[in-house]
Amino acid sequence: MVSQEQRRRQLAREKFLRQQQRRTAARRKTHTRNAVIASVVGVLVAGGALSYVTGVFKNDDKKTNAGAEVTPSATPSKAPDPCEKPAEGKVESLSWKKEPAVTIDKSAGYTMKMATTCGDIDIALKASAAPHTVNSFAFLAGKGYFDHTKCHRLTTNGIYVLQCGDPTAQGSGGPGYTIPDENLKDETLKDGVYPAGTIAMANTGQAHTGGSQYFLVYQDSKLPPSYTPFGTISKSGMTVLKKVAAAGESTGQGDGAPNATVVINKMTVTKS
Repeated sequence: MVSQEQRRRQLAREKFLRQQQRRTAARRKTHTRNAVIASVVGVLVAGGALSYVTGVFKNDDKKTNAGAEVTPSATPSKAPDPCEKPAEGKVESLSWKKEPAVTIDKSAGYTMKMATTCGDIDIALKASAAPHTVNSFAFLAGKGYFDHTKCHRLTTNGIYVLQCGDPTAQGSGGPGYTIPDENLKDETLKDGVYPAGTIAMANTGQAHTGGSQYFLVYQDSKLPPSYTPFGTISKSGMTVLKKVAAAGESTGQGDGAPNATVVINKMTVTKS
């Protein structure tokens, strides 16, 4: 005959065993969930790193599915727009079948002025080191190709640049022709770094595929030497770029449209 006290102890022991089983199961479930979360984060980080390596400045960057796979839990807070309203006018739809003949004086100095809604950005061009590139910009600027176009991309993580030169503002536009890569061994490109103050060409990731898109480096950025460096940004121009960078970009993830409305009211190239 089991006494009442023995029965009470048996029930207490069974209750304790059931509690231990539930705790063990809960720990296993938590461990599994954390492992899945860790693996997903790892894939996203690896995918993000790969996107920087394989397509940092592609001028055919069509973001059809951007944001389709990952829905952010909250909309990034948008910084105030530090820029003025664009001048009146519209982007002209212009295209040419072949690169214009090189007519610039390779021994002369040339300056490019980007009169933007955020301030003027003056650039000393490297005509002797990158004659095809400088000639193309002089040609396109003279045709009004860049006027009223929007700088469509700002990166604020890993690489630090503002990308412009696409009349469509989608990353897929160009003048209809391509120009050769030049000056890839420029003395300023040391240890795989494009220094702050550099202006360089975007491309498709393949050699000799530059068109009209370019990027302005506002902070030292580690990149492969495959983007033609063709000028140096002035001190006042760097102040403008840093103002744009401080306003951030639209995704909150380090790569998107700038919050600042950077529109090139007028682009000019002059011989000095």
